[in-house]
Amino acid sequence: MVVLGVQLSIGSIAKVGLESLPIMLTTLTACLVGAWLLGRMLGTERRLTTLIGVGTGICGASAIAAVSPVIGAASAEIAYAVSTIFLFNILAVLIFPLIGHALNLDPHTFGLFAGTAVNDTSSVVAAAGVFATSALGYAVVVKLVRTLMIIPISVGLSIMEARRSADGQRLTGRRIAKLVPWFLIGFVVVALINSTGLIPDAPRQALVHASVFLIAMALAGIGLSTDIPALRRAGWRPLALGGMLWVLVTLTALATIAATAALRG
Repeated sequence: MVVLGVQLSIGSIAKVGLESLPIMLTTLTACLVGAWLLGRMLGTERRLTTLIGVGTGICGASAIAAVSPVIGAASAEIAYAVSTIFLFNILAVLIFPLIGHALNLDPHTFGLFAGTAVNDTSSVVAAAGVFATSALGYAVVVKLVRTLMIIPISVGLSIMEARRSADGQRLTGRRIAKLVPWFLIGFVVVALINSTGLIPDAPRQALVHASVFLIAMALAGIGLSTDIPALRRAGWRPLALGGMLWVLVTLTALATIAATAALRG
């Protein structure tokens, strides 16, 4: 993930972030509202609903790990949520490239689609890499902008939990800083170095090839991280919630991308 920063500059990151922000906010809002409504309809436990909602809407396991102490989630709930998210990560890597080709999406548009609709960062990298190498850079930056939503969502949940009970942990400035994933910082640092032109072409190309290898490793890791027994123990409701939110985010992303393209046209 960090190595992918050699393919981008800080200027391109800012441009892509601004361009994708409306679509990213639309899908995130749809996911969080959908989680609240569908969770109540299915009768899933409140904390588990929250974990699956933020995992689907923001950045998978990273968001779940950040939010868990804020809402006082139990270890079993965390395991169920992570396993559910990883299951749909696998499906996204397998299905999204097929959807992209069926809809004749160009690499730029597919990168936007993958960055806003795939749960986990490693899965975004894998799905974009399967579709087209040229879709990778854009998809990663879109996903990084989406990942930053961990901070305001965690702060909001902390305030809600403080009002509801004493189970959640209050967020201090230090804890807010820890919510920023290390890979996001590393990615930005590498992109900043690349923007200065200090990386010679030969080492830069070597790093690009290394990133392709690491994508393959990330894809394998997704499969190995899926805990099927945990999904069985959780029952069908959390799995159904995760599936419905996954479909909701996917359709919202495609619809919003089509609408914004029509407005630009």
